[in-house]
Amino acid sequence: MLLISTYVAPSSIEGLGVFSDEYVPCGSLIWSLNPKFDIFVNEIELGSLPAHVRSYIARYSYPHLEMPGCRVIDVDNGKYMNHSLAPNTDFRIFDKGYALADIARGEEITCNYHEFDPDFVGFMPEFAAAALEQRLSATAP
Repeated sequence: MLLISTYVAPSSIEGLGVFSDEYVPCGSLIWSLNPKFDIFVNEIELGSLPAHVRSYIARYSYPHLEMPGCRVIDVDNGKYMNHSLAPNTDFRIFDKGYALADIARGEEITCNYHEFDPDFVGFMPEFAAAALEQRLSATAP
């Protein structure tokens, strides 16, 4: 769950992005895993879902690093956070995200997907989502 005010807008990185709606000082806690705002989905259940839902989950979810076989989907604007190899946030602690620098109001908030998703294959969202969707469909009963 994002702990700062944000909005979604077109991104120069990829499609839509999440932008800060306030000044955020360096070191601020900006995100915290919260089961009331972050949905946990068991990968075993995904095979029974319609293809468009599996595609959505593949694009907007990430593995829960402390619960194998579980994926997390942010319900708030966090799901629109784009990948950067030079991000302005730090997500190396699985359930927390911190500002690595001052973030100005109107600045896009970015993160390094490699910090919390060991299966991330780089910035090719269509390829990555298709590969993940195929893997998740294969785990269906």
